[in-house]
Amino acid sequence: MRVLVVEDERELAAYVADGLRAEALAVDVSHDGAGARERLAVTEYDVVVLDRNLPDVPGDEICRELVSERPRTRVLMLTAQSSVTERVAGLNLGADDYLVKPFDFDELAARVRGLARRAVSAAPPVLERGGVVLDVAHRAAYRDGRALSLSPKEFGLLHALLTANGAVVSTEELLERVWDENADPFTSAVRVTMSKLRAKLGDPPVITTLPGSGYRIR
Repeated sequence: MRVLVVEDERELAAYVADGLRAEALAVDVSHDGAGARERLAVTEYDVVVLDRNLPDVPGDEICRELVSERPRTRVLMLTAQSSVTERVAGLNLGADDYLVKPFDFDELAARVRGLARRAVSAAPPVLERGGVVLDVAHRAAYRDGRALSLSPKEFGLLHALLTANGAVVSTEELLERVWDENADPFTSAVRVTMSKLRAKLGDPPVITTLPGSGYRIR
């Protein structure tokens, strides 16, 4: 899942981004509205965590543009304004959810995961295919009842393959969905991480490679 964090408080932005990456999400960061617009023009995000009070382009304006131009993208609006009137105003702009600062990170992460599931056609919180079970809400994975210890990237790859429901997922798509904008498109990261994931899943192999096309779980 791909997330954009738009927050001008740099320490807070880094805190949120690092925490979400630990949750196996691919996260990009912008510290202003102009930068957010640039990223939104070239990347399709599942969720945008959007500070309402940005120093240049108001978060309200970014939200309106997202609702109009990117209806699939979900918006979690952040603000220091705690009044009911402010929350209602934010939701009326088209934001899908609203969180007041200061907030608990676990709550923010849970809200982001919930919005991300809605962004990908209401994918269920527990995915299962070929004896592999992925419990997204609890960050747990199993193969034939055996618990798997997966890194965030391994978890992200497995999630992308399971949500494809048997369809082929290309290396490029995996790189876009699981890594962030700093990933080198010519890197071997997907291949190396896929190899580690396969080793942890064990035999018989459950992930099929289609040369020149990508990967899938039958």
